Amino acid sequence: MKKLTLFLLLGIATIGNINSQENPEEHPEEKTKDSIQKLDEVIIKSGTIFGNKYVAKNRTGSAYYISPDELKKQSYTDINRVLKTVPGVTFYEEDGFGLRPNISLRGTSPERSAKISLMEDGILIAPAPYSAPAAYYFPSVARMEAVEILKGSSQVQYGPFTTGGAINMVSTKIPDSFKGNVRASLGSFNTGLIHAKVGDNKTNIGYMVEYLNYNSDGFKNLPNGSNTGFNIDDVVAKFRIHSNKDALLQQALEFKFHYYDEVSNETYLGLSEEDFNISPFSRYAASQIDKMNADHIQLQVSHTLNLNKNFRITTDGYYNRTTRNWYKLDDVIFNGDKQKIAEVVSNPATYPDHFSILKGVVNSNNDELLVKANNRKYLSKGIQTKLDYHWYGNNTFHDLEIGLRYHYDEEDRFQWEDGYNIINGAMNLTFDAPEGSEANRISSAKAFAGYVMHKMKYNNLTLTPGIRYENITLQRDNYGTSDFGRTGNDLSTRENKVDVFIPGIGFSYQLSKQVSLFGGVHKGFSPPGNQEGEKAEESINYELGSRFSLGRIQGELIGFYNDYSNLLGNDLAATGGTGSLDQFNAGEVAVNGIEFLLNYDLLAKNNKLKLPLTFGYTLTNTEFLNSFGSDDSLWGEVNEGDELPYIPKHQFNFGASLEHAKYELNLNGRYNGEFRTQAGNGTIPSNELVDSNFIIDISGKYHLSKNISLSGRIINLLDETYAVSRVPAGLRPGHPFGAYGGFELRF
Repeated sequence: MKKLTLFLLLGIATIGNINSQENPEEHPEEKTKDSIQKLDEVIIKSGTIFGNKYVAKNRTGSAYYISPDELKKQSYTDINRVLKTVPGVTFYEEDGFGLRPNISLRGTSPERSAKISLMEDGILIAPAPYSAPAAYYFPSVARMEAVEILKGSSQVQYGPFTTGGAINMVSTKIPDSFKGNVRASLGSFNTGLIHAKVGDNKTNIGYMVEYLNYNSDGFKNLPNGSNTGFNIDDVVAKFRIHSNKDALLQQALEFKFHYYDEVSNETYLGLSEEDFNISPFSRYAASQIDKMNADHIQLQVSHTLNLNKNFRITTDGYYNRTTRNWYKLDDVIFNGDKQKIAEVVSNPATYPDHFSILKGVVNSNNDELLVKANNRKYLSKGIQTKLDYHWYGNNTFHDLEIGLRYHYDEEDRFQWEDGYNIINGAMNLTFDAPEGSEANRISSAKAFAGYVMHKMKYNNLTLTPGIRYENITLQRDNYGTSDFGRTGNDLSTRENKVDVFIPGIGFSYQLSKQVSLFGGVHKGFSPPGNQEGEKAEESINYELGSRFSLGRIQGELIGFYNDYSNLLGNDLAATGGTGSLDQFNAGEVAVNGIEFLLNYDLLAKNNKLKLPLTFGYTLTNTEFLNSFGSDDSLWGEVNEGDELPYIPKHQFNFGASLEHAKYELNLNGRYNGEFRTQAGNGTIPSNELVDSNFIIDISGKYHLSKNISLSGRIINLLDETYAVSRVPAGLRPGHPFGAYGGFELRF
């Protein structure tokens, strides 16, 4: 409590969502192409956390900026592969294409990325970030211009999840002049991509229009030969009106429209241990009709007002609507005994008859396969504004940032469960359930957030004290499974309220031109569920690190420690739970680790060739400090001293690029250490183990001219067969060897 009081006294502080930028004028020796030499030019980049590598490297806290050039190198369409270069980021895969990532920052619970603040252009982008944060929709990284990752201290600007950090996806910006780009690729598993964009900027108007199609037949195999892939369409349009360059008040008004449509022939049903070892890319016959239909619409209006060169106000209004219906096998029945598919696949010897039905090797009776229409609608809307004012004193620099946000979101569940039989390997509908008969409720959240953060620089010392405030009302209206018209005859309501201050302070000290120290302390927070009296997730988080540049070697070394006083778990079907989304108390947990990053240009003095090398390593230790019981299979029975599931202790990555004016070759490798799938300690039991893997990807480009390039890439060069998880229901494989070729046209 004394520590929190100290932070409050030190803090001047924060809500909201866009960038508190560092001052590049303070480091004139930094002359990289990502540097921006005037503060006014830095803060004009709305919708970003950093906006460039220079700002990220000078943050009073751990930060990472994946630039447009870095994204173009590998042309990844999978966010997991994009983030693998970033120390402190862990994840487990699910579908092999990154459509539904499970991302953790510094040991936060990874399932459905529900414990980190996910944003696109500074706007919360999870379907319902407060009331149902599990990210069943994730923006297509293939259309992104940059990805920003903020971990550690001085992140109270970006909530509501402040424990591990924030990830901001920066979409294609309106260009400064007329530009266009078309790229296309085709490869293994009939996987294709078309990405086209065009835009222009005139004296007072600018625009950008973009289209992305990404599709595949999938690399898994059903007995009937059906498609196991997906098709995704993305359309983005931006339009901006801005004042003349010589206007007294510089203003800009930008409109953004985004539409996303996805059809995925994906399933929750994985494989048993024995079947995975024999045929890891198979799917059982009982998953043949599983399908996800989803669409997402985003409307955003952003206004920027520069009152003078030192004072700027940015305001965003946003509306996100997401609908999805994942029609998927949920239960199997034999002789009246109903079992979850996760239970059957994990214990086929215990349920041999249920298992035979799943595999389709025997005929079943009617209604022995229950397929749930996991139908949900999400709404997220709000308005946020940020005031940024900076000034100079004697040997000092000050930047004051104040943010406010009002937000509303909801998850509307209207679900049903149909009955099927399976005859000669084919599924047939035998019971058409009434819509709403399985779940019929709305969970919602109203939130007001505010923050203040004050950056103070004196000579070589920079301090960034800040404080965030969150006022949240969470509610659930359950209409019952017989009131399909929602008349309210059987309505039950529950409500939970949260009122919290979230302080933090970061610092950096420039020991020399080559070496700096940084670190800080901040309060971690994650909203609770809507059960009355349920407490929020809270922690105190510490970090200390150093950035260094010694000749051609650049890098950083960071130690972190997260002390949870109340970790929350989520009851998600995706992790083997019931899917209620109710949260439960997991008590006290300690997470600590080391992050190490090294960059070296082997041919820095060569005028024609460059050979940059990178290496990253993450060590993560986790430990429950108390015992408890859970029905969620991701946690199970937990004893004091157990480790968190799905967090590998060791992981590292390396990269090498040979760059020439006419061509480039890129090689990337990642080692993902073994992890347990249930809480425990000591040697991991074989049925709770996901083994380590080492995956290498390569890519290359050849520039026929300044306007045309040929490209190629190979995913999983060594064709490693590996498991990525045991949830939602059984073992799942990672992406096998895949080769892709294409072209890019610029105009």
